[in-house]
Amino acid sequence: MTKVKIDQLFATEGEQLRHLNDIVHKAIEEEKLLSEKLLAFEDRHPSFVSRLADKVASFGGSWKFILTFGGVMLLWIVVNVYFLSQPFDPYPFILLNLLLSTIAALQAPVIMMSQNRKEEKDRQRAINDYLINLKSEIEVRNLHGKLDLLMTEQMRTLFDIQKTQVELMEEIKQLVNGNRDNLDTANR
Repeated sequence: MTKVKIDQLFATEGEQLRHLNDIVHKAIEEEKLLSEKLLAFEDRHPSFVSRLADKVASFGGSWKFILTFGGVMLLWIVVNVYFLSQPFDPYPFILLNLLLSTIAALQAPVIMMSQNRKEEKDRQRAINDYLINLKSEIEVRNLHGKLDLLMTEQMRTLFDIQKTQVELMEEIKQLVNGNRDNLDTANR
């Protein structure tokens, strides 16, 4: 009789562990799905125009561009003032100003396109971070629920074990009392 109860207790505990394993497995699968969804938003193959805009923006916003352009302007001015008897762009350097204005007019929209694209990527990353934070909050709540379930089931199992132990102790007590009665009758 007690062997059957002990086997039932172990079976109940095994069932609880399987149930918890199923919950954890489901949560892991959901995490994989969320990760795959978030990776799908990443811009893996930007268009040629987008790549060009990024390169122009990265070069146009660097010290290399500033130093190179400063050197070209200095060379332009020195050549026109000191080395040419008939300068192609004399002193107020109108052609140089036109060239600078044209470069600025072309470079500004390209940089803006690159910044807009990066801003869209940042916005998408913020949305992804929000989704991950939301998923984490849900997971924490699920973990609390799992812990509560585990504690409830463990307490129930412990009470069942305690009840079985009390029954076993009662059986042992009856056996001991029965043996004591037999010894008392045998001694008389």
